[in-house]
Amino acid sequence: MKENNQDAIIFYGISGSGKGTQAKLLIERMKKRDPSREVIYIETGARIREFINDNAGYTRDLVKEIISKGSLLPEFVPISLWSHLLITRFTGVEHLVLDGVSRRPHESPVIEGALRFYGFKKPIVILMNVSREWARARLMGRGRADDDVAEIERRFAWYEKNTLPAVEHFRNRPDIHFVEVNGEQTPEEVHQEIVQKLGFDK
Repeated sequence: MKENNQDAIIFYGISGSGKGTQAKLLIERMKKRDPSREVIYIETGARIREFINDNAGYTRDLVKEIISKGSLLPEFVPISLWSHLLITRFTGVEHLVLDGVSRRPHESPVIEGALRFYGFKKPIVILMNVSREWARARLMGRGRADDDVAEIERRFAWYEKNTLPAVEHFRNRPDIHFVEVNGEQTPEEVHQEIVQKLGFDK
């Protein structure tokens, strides 16, 4: 199997941890470090919203209904959406930045297997560490309609019950570069910590 020398980076963090902001900052850094390669950014939550808005049909209606109730989508839906993007967009030369691709423990081997299939030697997992209090204050400050207290607490509980065990799948693995960062800093400070720990500042 062909091995790739580009990076595959997976972001994890509780809702409000700033991982979307950090993913975008890191993508800009990666483009400057390696302007000959594109960076494919896959954010599963955004992809699900696009699927609901840009499609029609029975599957779309079911997904929209489940999301509107705040219920849990079956695993095959998010996996099929990010898998489709990889299959149709990845040509073997791009860097990858991924967010929301593995939110339950039994999904972690799926993305791991996909990256191995595409020849990534040592994927990077970045865990954004923030407290519930810090994330709650940040979310409430956004003023979004879906950021009411009950919904925020539901997301926090879901993350702690399901996604943190998914993250633990990658910790202490010799074939994974696992990085933890302090998310309770300014965006610029968090970004600097990430690039230093990844060696992207050289």
